[in-house]
Amino acid sequence: MLTHLNDDNQPSIVDVSEKTPTKRTAKASALVQLPDVISALFRDGELQSKKGPVFQTAILAGIMAAKKTSELIPLCHPIGLEDCKVDIRLNDAGDVEIETLATVTHKTGVEMEALTAASVAALTVYDMCKGLSHDIVIKDIRLFEKRGGKSDYDQPR
Repeated sequence: MLTHLNDDNQPSIVDVSEKTPTKRTAKASALVQLPDVISALFRDGELQSKKGPVFQTAILAGIMAAKKTSELIPLCHPIGLEDCKVDIRLNDAGDVEIETLATVTHKTGVEMEALTAASVAALTVYDMCKGLSHDIVIKDIRLFEKRGGKSDYDQPR
């Protein structure tokens, strides 16, 4: 059963009024495949664009996006994030790995916030590097861990 449909199969926000607040965390990731011409520039250090340092800007964009998730996803509850971390690094293949962690003590989870942070950070890397090449691929945006609430979730990475 889909949680965001009422008895008449119409969209509805999930009623969390009877739930007890608990500490909830979610971790998500994204992969940005870069063409060699771009990844070579990152290997020399932090890539600077006209908009600023690519990884630092993407980290800020991911955090800002996580805080606005309920404004972007129609039936997502607004929550006051207590923590949001975005880690970005270049892997051995020359691709950008993004991992996010969202934390809150609330009646609902933070999966969408973690996923939104990863997605927007990846989009920001794309935006800041597209002047060098459009052969950039964003893929594998996924939740890989959730804690708190009814059930925990772990996906091997």
